[in-house]
Amino acid sequence: MDEDLFSVHQLRSRWKPFKERVQNNSRYQPVCIRIHRAFSWLQRAEESKDSDLDQRLIFLWIGFNSLYGRWDRSRREPEPDGATIRELMKRIMMLDEERRITELLNEQRELILSIYADDYLANYFWETGRTASSVRRKVSSWYVEERFELILEKLIDRIYLLRCQLVHGAATCGGKLNRDALRICSMMLDQLVRVFLIIIIDHGAEEDWGPLCYPPEGPTGLSS
Repeated sequence: MDEDLFSVHQLRSRWKPFKERVQNNSRYQPVCIRIHRAFSWLQRAEESKDSDLDQRLIFLWIGFNSLYGRWDRSRREPEPDGATIRELMKRIMMLDEERRITELLNEQRELILSIYADDYLANYFWETGRTASSVRRKVSSWYVEERFELILEKLIDRIYLLRCQLVHGAATCGGKLNRDALRICSMMLDQLVRVFLIIIIDHGAEEDWGPLCYPPEGPTGLSS
C-alpha cells in the first residue's frame, strides 16, 4: 500500500474538493462530520509512538467507529456495534470499484493469517477454551474461494475483541501478554481504515450513511 497516498494529509487533500462543494448543503453534513472525526483520530494514531500500542489501537478504532456508528432514533442511543459494522463492511465492499480491499487482503495475507492464528483473539477460545489448530488452513481456503467479505468480517471481529479487552478494562495498560496481538492488529486496522476512507471519499461521499451519533448541533427531532 502506498503510505504517502494514504496519509491523513493526502486523504484530507483528496476529500477537500467535495467538502468545499457541499459546505453549505445540510444534506451532506453528516458524512462530512464522519470523515472529519475519522481524520482527527487517524492523525492522532499517526502521531502516537510505536511503543504506545494500546493507545494506537484505540485511536484507530475510534476513527473506524466514526464511520460505522449509527444513531437509533427510537432508543436515542447508538445502535449495537455488530450490526452497524457488518452493514458498513457490506456497503464498502459494494462501493469498492477498484477492489482496493481485495488487493489489501491479498497483499497482507500473512499478517491476516497471523491474526487468525492467535487464539486469544477468537471468541470461541474464551467461550469454550477450544483452540483452532486448523485455522490457517480454513482461512487459506477462503482465499482460494475468494470469500473476501467473510475474511474481512471475521478479521474485524478479532480486532474488535482486542479493542473490547482494552476499553472494558480487561487488559493491563502496557501489559506484556498482548504486545504481539496489539502490534499486528494495529498494523492491519491502520491500513483498513485508510482504505475505507479512500473508498468513501471516491465513491460514497453522496451516500446516506445513517443517522449521525451525537451531532455537534445537538439532538434534533425531539418532542417538546
